[in-house]
Amino acid sequence: MIEIHAVTIDCAEPYELASWWSAATGLPLGEGDQPGDDEVMLRTKHDPFLLFIRVPEGKSVKNRVHLDVNGTEGRTRDQEVERLLGLGATIFDDRRENGVGWVTMLDPEGNEFCVCRSQAERALSE
Repeated sequence: MIEIHAVTIDCAEPYELASWWSAATGLPLGEGDQPGDDEVMLRTKHDPFLLFIRVPEGKSVKNRVHLDVNGTEGRTRDQEVERLLGLGATIFDDRRENGVGWVTMLDPEGNEFCVCRSQAERALSE
């Protein structure tokens, strides 16, 4: 058996992108991480953590792996989409239909992630 230690995200500017994700998630950067570092960690409560690594090539195709996120602290999917737009994310594909579905967004470097309904929203439709 294996356990997943980290989810690695290739990027041009690890510190800047990890800082954006830190603002989006409320998770802290790794101890000692600073601008210009080639690897920057975003600490999760439990493994796997997120690791942002500098690579020379730019993003050219759709991600094969992406994060699905949902609002916490009582925020709905739609409120979370608006908050993330305010942080600099963009909408790539809006799949909200009749109160269900998700929104595919792009982080500042163009990596896809999906904003899904919160646990409270899903419980209401069951």
